[in-house]
Amino acid sequence: MSNATTTGRAPSVYVPSAEALSTVLAPGSRPPGPNAVTASLTFGWRALLKIKHVPEQLFDVTAFPIIMVLMFTYLFGGALADSPRDYLQFFLPGIMVTSVVMITMYTGVGLNTDIEKGVFDRFRTLPVWRPAPLVGMIFGDVLRYVLAAVVILGVGLVLGFRPDGGLPGVLAGIGLLVVFSFAFSWVWTFFGLILRSEKSVMGVSMMVLFPLTFLSNVFVDPATMPGWLQAFVNVNPISQLVASVRAVMSGGSDASATMWTLLWSAGFVVVFGTLTMYRYNRR
Repeated sequence: MSNATTTGRAPSVYVPSAEALSTVLAPGSRPPGPNAVTASLTFGWRALLKIKHVPEQLFDVTAFPIIMVLMFTYLFGGALADSPRDYLQFFLPGIMVTSVVMITMYTGVGLNTDIEKGVFDRFRTLPVWRPAPLVGMIFGDVLRYVLAAVVILGVGLVLGFRPDGGLPGVLAGIGLLVVFSFAFSWVWTFFGLILRSEKSVMGVSMMVLFPLTFLSNVFVDPATMPGWLQAFVNVNPISQLVASVRAVMSGGSDASATMWTLLWSAGFVVVFGTLTMYRYNRR
């Protein structure tokens, strides 16, 4: 038997004094709550941890871009230019844009999956900045965009692509691409909230992305197209992005295309970011 039982006395229990309690529970001693930036970065880190535990998610940013570069370079290179290597100089900035923009749809797919599992219902109960889970998720996807762009550039360099703009031009091109892709992700975030299944999000995304990416200046010069098609291609946001990325990577600049790319990016964030938060707060 214990010593307390043999002596007939109750075991001693530590009771903190009132002064000690006031020190521990004093409002000034509590850690500060997370602000908007730290909360968003925390949820962004969550997105990266998902990749760590399910590395197969990187297939679309590694194998898919490599397949795209090899397939289109050697399918169209000889027919549209003197050689695949010559075509690559024109084509690689465009296929980089196409591959990264196609990847943005997985933001909406991932969000819809989390909603179906009830994960976002738990996030909404946390005392953090309301949009933090959504913004953080897109922050995490930015790494995927950068990785896909680097993979495509690496393959292009091996095949003979030589950007006249050098490293500054390459960094500027990837920067423009990441800014646009971050903004464009809000479109799929909105669809991820309003559609009922991830298959629906995937279907709508492909229905929008295929015309935008293929009816553009990615593969050929719009001057070779009929007039009615040129009218669409010239106002297509993907065409503006490709023109701006192509220009800085070649050592020049296209002020008009860059301006329109930034305006499109701002418009996507303002319109679809607002619609996303409205829908998110009403769920």
